[in-house]
Amino acid sequence: MSEGMVSVIVPVYNAGSWIEDTVLSVRSQSYTDWELILVDDKSTDNSLELMEHLKDKKVKVIASEENKGASYARNRGVKEASGRYICFIDADDLWSNDKLEKQLKFMEEHDAAFSFTGYEFADESGVGVQKIVRVPATITYRQALKNTTIFTSTVMFDMEKLGKDDIMMPHVPSEDTATWWKVLKKVHKAYGLDEALTLYRRSGNTLSSNKMTAIQRIWNLYRNVEKLNPIYSAYCFVFWAVRALLRRL
Repeated sequence: MSEGMVSVIVPVYNAGSWIEDTVLSVRSQSYTDWELILVDDKSTDNSLELMEHLKDKKVKVIASEENKGASYARNRGVKEASGRYICFIDADDLWSNDKLEKQLKFMEEHDAAFSFTGYEFADESGVGVQKIVRVPATITYRQALKNTTIFTSTVMFDMEKLGKDDIMMPHVPSEDTATWWKVLKKVHKAYGLDEALTLYRRSGNTLSSNKMTAIQRIWNLYRNVEKLNPIYSAYCFVFWAVRALLRRL
């Protein structure tokens, strides 16, 4: 483990339209002790070709032999990571150039094992639309069951306080949320930096589609992953649904 280094992991699948911008947002960080691990999940577009051109001594490219999904890709990146800290960013999202610097300082101030930040929604071109998601100062496992405000591209883990097995993602729908819950059961709380340091790019289709899929996924997590009883699952779901709606208005 390299003291102070941040390992940034990006699962990539058919992200040829965005991956160069995402890599640039990491390369533009004011904090410079990082490695970037791009894991191609057997893309069928030009993603892998673009990543090979972007590769250098700080940017590593891993090409999967078959398409297995984001959880497998992220886990492969975690296995390869050598930094004390591990972050994820999705292949179409963007960071502000001081994201790592500010979050690392925040982690140190709070002696945190797990932190996350606020974020701003962006349009398909990566321009912020002034819709900012605020985050709480802290969140516990029980609170997180009712509030999926932790966004993957904002998280940071201190691997001196966690093991790699702790952050390995299960192969279930909404694997990222399941992982945050798993970690929270170990560390008891995560710390939220209430500043929008990430742009979450979403297409027009994303805004209106897949609502039923999201409902099915969160219910599956409650009942089949966390093994919550139906009444408590329904209780958590009501809070989740209201907050999910408010974030998208």
